This record gives sequence, structure tokens and C-alpha cells, in this order.
Amino acid sequence: MTAGPAPLALSMGEPAGVGPEIIAKAWSALRAGGPVFVVIGDAALMRAQGQPVATVLSPGDAPAVFGRAIPVLDHPLPAPVTPGRPEPTNAEAVADWIELAVNLALSGEACGVVTAPIAKAPLYAAGFRFPGHTEFLAELTADVPYSGTRGPVMMLTAKDLRACLVTIHAPLAEVPELVTAERVCRTARVVHEAMRRDFGIARPRLALAGLNPHAGESGSIGLEEIEVLIPAATALRADGIAITDPLPADTLFHEDARAAYDAVLCLYHDQALIPVKTLDFWGGVNTTLGLPIVRTSPDHGTGFDIAGKGVARADSLIAALRLAGEMAGKRSDEWRVVSGE
Repeated sequence: MTAGPAPLALSMGEPAGVGPEIIAKAWSALRAGGPVFVVIGDAALMRAQGQPVATVLSPGDAPAVFGRAIPVLDHPLPAPVTPGRPEPTNAEAVADWIELAVNLALSGEACGVVTAPIAKAPLYAAGFRFPGHTEFLAELTADVPYSGTRGPVMMLTAKDLRACLVTIHAPLAEVPELVTAERVCRTARVVHEAMRRDFGIARPRLALAGLNPHAGESGSIGLEEIEVLIPAATALRADGIAITDPLPADTLFHEDARAAYDAVLCLYHDQALIPVKTLDFWGGVNTTLGLPIVRTSPDHGTGFDIAGKGVARADSLIAALRLAGEMAGKRSDEWRVVSGE
């Protein structure tokens, strides 16, 4: 086993989606070699997936049973589950599972958090006030001491590509206003620190994507590169962060280009997501940087259309669990922040 000091806490996500199914498939793939995880969710629903389940009283019990059964911290749902049909009555429990997973990571009982996909509509109907996982985790950890630059920053990974987002779910028309020098610099600092802390890269090399075609072509196709991005990159280099001036996005993602940097800052959603999903559609991982805990997630949704049919692929969840385990292993005592310390 590659268990580490504590297991990962895996929140079950939307119970009517593919989460329970891919968790069962991920356990089957990882049971012999780890990383060890404990599921935060409904044990009865996990048993319905056809794999052995062991209810545990604490994450510390998970390593002893992981090779023979899926360890679950049992927090039952209030309403029955029908695959493909989310039930708003269960939404509060879904949010509670996430919060418990975060608290276990903050206490040191778990070495990191992995989140199965959630459905936002039933959560919103139940009063959930966050756009998604990322913002919720940021809120849950906001009062926890943290020695680095505070995120959250979303990073998508596929094969050897780490694509980090300066803006996320923003309308394209709003992106130029949102891409400020301050936002670019803060994102770069979060990424630089995470490359060192969570990936063991002593001298990270960052690339910066341009906003306009051909990175503005010296101002003839837009001025954002000249007025915002180049000054931001210059200031970052003055602070000792190795980052390029803005580069044309259409030449940033081929194999030779990827070899020249450890992570790339992308300025809007599709600039990052298209290359990530082209490189590895099934195995991409969503990672939140700049938090006092490790957090990863599969880079896909709840899959209501295929839930309960036994056809969902667990590639992305398996990759997310492995990456979370690797990141947790990289975090030294200097960077690990535990609630109350």
C-alpha cells in the first residue's frame, strides 16, 4: 500500500449521479496499491454498487480494511436515491459530506480531500450559496492559518499539462475586464508556491498565455498584452518567479511547448479546458491550489444520463485520487497547516 500518514477523504458527491459507481470502480483499481481513501457518504448506497463495504468509525480505521472492502464513514441520506434523478431533500447531506471531508483534512485525520461530482441545481434549491466546490472549500478553510498565497486557483491536469485558470466561469465578454495585473500576479504566486510545495519542483517554470490572437501582435490585435500582461510578468520576475511574457495560446500546448514549462496560466475557461480535454478526455483532474488542504476532483460532471447503467468510467477519479496522494506526500511539515496549530 502507498497509504501515507492518513487516508484521503473522498466525498460521495451527488448520490443520483455516477459518483457511487465510479467510487466502487476506483476502489477495485486501487485496492492493492492505494492510495487508501475513506468514503464520506451513505454506506447502503455504496453497497448497492456490488463491491464489499466496511463501515468505519474514523479515517484511521480505513487502511486496515482497504484491501478487502471500501471503507465508509456512514452518513445516511434522508431520502431514497433514484439514479439519474437528483432529490433536493438529499442536498444538505451532500454538502455536509464535503464539509466533513474538509474538517478531517484540517484535523490531520485525512491527508487530503477528493470530491466526487456534485449537481448544483438541487444544492441551490436547498439554499447552497456557492457557485461550486471550489468556492465552498475556500469558505470552509478561510479562517485556517496558511503560510502561502491564498487561493483558490483552479488547475486542470492532463498527462504532462498543468493548466491554471486566471478566470473561471466568466462570460467571455467580461474576461478582458477581469484579467487585471493584480489577478494575474496573485494566480502566478499561488501556482509558483504550489509547484514547489505540492509537486516538488524547486524552480518552477511558468508560461503565461496571451489574451488576444498572436498575443496581440505587438498591439495590432489588442492592447491587453502590452498594458496588463507584460507589466504583470515583469513584476513577477522581479520577485523571483520564472514566468514568460504572454505567448500565443495556439502554440502553447503541443508536446515540445509543454516541455518548456511546468505550468501554464490560462486567462479564461476554454483556453485551458480545450487542450486538457483534447490531451486526456477521460483522465483529466481538477485541482484546487492555494488552500491549506490538498483537494482534487475528477474533471467531469454527475453523468445523470448514464447513472445506474454500469458504464461510467472511473479514469478521472482514479487519476484524482492518485494525484491527491502524491500531493499529500509532497507537503512537508513546514507547509502542512492543521486546524488549531
